[in-house]
Amino acid sequence: MTTDTLRSLLDSSALWTVTAGAAGLGLVAGAVGSFAVLRRQSLQGDVISHAALPGLAVAFLLGAREPVFLILGGAVTGWAAMVLVGAVSRRSRVPVDAALGTALSVFFGLGLVLLTYAQRHVPDASRHPLERYLFGQAALLREEDLRVIGYLGAAALALLAAFWKEFKLLSFDADFAASIGRPVRLLDLLLTTLTVTAVVIGLKAVGVVLMTALLIAPAAAARQWTNRLGVMVVLAGLFGAAAGAGGTVFSHLAGGGVPTGPTVVLSATALVVLSLLFGTARGVAWVAIRTRLSPAGGRAPATR
Repeated sequence: MTTDTLRSLLDSSALWTVTAGAAGLGLVAGAVGSFAVLRRQSLQGDVISHAALPGLAVAFLLGAREPVFLILGGAVTGWAAMVLVGAVSRRSRVPVDAALGTALSVFFGLGLVLLTYAQRHVPDASRHPLERYLFGQAALLREEDLRVIGYLGAAALALLAAFWKEFKLLSFDADFAASIGRPVRLLDLLLTTLTVTAVVIGLKAVGVVLMTALLIAPAAAARQWTNRLGVMVVLAGLFGAAAGAGGTVFSHLAGGGVPTGPTVVLSATALVVLSLLFGTARGVAWVAIRTRLSPAGGRAPATR
């Protein structure tokens, strides 16, 4: 590939619109997903993404066509699924993981039924294919999608910063937070809402099936480099943005034969693999070096 050909491929406003959207999505998902990783609630993102599908379908059936209203519908059912899981786990003997798995399958099944109904009975369904939300079509991101990602993502990050101390305490010692009078249940609900926001704004780009990877992978990679929560959240956001931008550009350079959403997820996975090997806090190579230099060392302290 010549330099002129490369320059012509990269000189595209559509490419940079998609790149900016994927990078912004990765930034928000990585930062918010850090708390899901630390709280061992990685399956939460998977449940939310699958549970958002019936909300998208219902919003479409009610006449919504703009991305912001479709996303709002998905957010409602994603949030409702997590509230239902919390209520079931608190008021019954059903384990949390079983409640999460049940909610995922039930909501996703309902979403597929509604999706099929909409495609067969709504006259303009062919012009607004909802199946793009299953596997994602990042290449179809437009400026209106970019605005949705920007506004909702900025709001999520602002709330994350505003309640930083509370979320930090909730993640590491929820019992202590409750003992000093913090509204633990409300804080947990707010953090769940931020996770819902991070997930639903990425459904068009990455899709229901792959969105969890973009929520968890950057945080898992960042965890290998640091033992401080603040640094981890920043690194996770940067890793997510790098995966989003890098995957988009690589997909474009491949001539369009490689789908953008999966390429973004593969980019995030590559960052995880590199971090597992070379991360300065928990990476295999660095742990081996520390163990050799100090036989009593080798274990990284807890994140703080």
